[in-house]
Amino acid sequence: MLHIAQKKNTKPLIIAVVGPTSSGKSDIAVLLAKKFGGEVISADSRQVYRGLNIGTGKITKKEMLGVPHHLLDVASPASRFTASMYQKKASRVAEQIIKRGRIPIVCGGTGFYIDAFLKGISLPEVAPNRALRRALEKKSVQELFEILRALDPRRAKNIDRKNPRRLVRAIEIATALGHVPPIKHTPVVLAPILTIGIVITDKQLKKNIHVRLLKRIKSGMVSEAKQLHKNGLSWKRFDELGLEYRFLARYLQKKITKQEMLTQLETAINQYAKRQKQWFKRDTSIILVKSAKEALLEVWKHLPVDF
Repeated sequence: MLHIAQKKNTKPLIIAVVGPTSSGKSDIAVLLAKKFGGEVISADSRQVYRGLNIGTGKITKKEMLGVPHHLLDVASPASRFTASMYQKKASRVAEQIIKRGRIPIVCGGTGFYIDAFLKGISLPEVAPNRALRRALEKKSVQELFEILRALDPRRAKNIDRKNPRRLVRAIEIATALGHVPPIKHTPVVLAPILTIGIVITDKQLKKNIHVRLLKRIKSGMVSEAKQLHKNGLSWKRFDELGLEYRFLARYLQKKITKQEMLTQLETAINQYAKRQKQWFKRDTSIILVKSAKEALLEVWKHLPVDF
């Protein structure tokens, strides 16, 4: 295993491994960490929550292979963890990893979190408006989009119009400030950044999603959801957490059958994966790879010359 501290005058490097859900990001991130002396910083907007393990496909201790992982299980699922919180915590953790002479490896599929951290997106400091959120929670995604478009047409043009959490937050900011401020970037200056994107065919991705979903069901995903609710997590919060937890909540409330839950959930995950691919496709700085071997070669090419 290589180690940054082995060479003098070595400039540190931050590696990001990105791609859609079920594309194999975690395995490649662990491989790179083992090979080059790294620690993984998770970039997943739901894996930050404690107890959301099987439903989010959170990496297990066994799968980590001894590699330290950060920003997993750092918040209560009953509270909201924001991109601003992630940005601050990820910056602090990355700085600590570099000080230890190791490589931060950012791994995840939440594009907004990754951009907030690595591209230094300026996020408005607007406190949650509880009354407004209660009023908006009964609105459909389309209704939320129309409200935002009326408040701030510019922001409505480039938002994920199928993401209720993002829509509500944008409405909240636009209501407080009159508009959502244009995104400004102050890139991370801790180290050079190498972003690797996992390329996978639609056919293979759909297969991976199907197999992974069935595996999680067999591993106790439904029981996990029951326990979360028993521990006080409301059905409303399940819905806010989206994807697996939204459909699990509907099933457990007997609004849909188990088969309907599986079918609808798999469709929703595939739609989410498509949006993830579109998000990362916009970034031309991402180096695309089709395998772990290609990822290793790209890291070798971009390591400081005296590594």
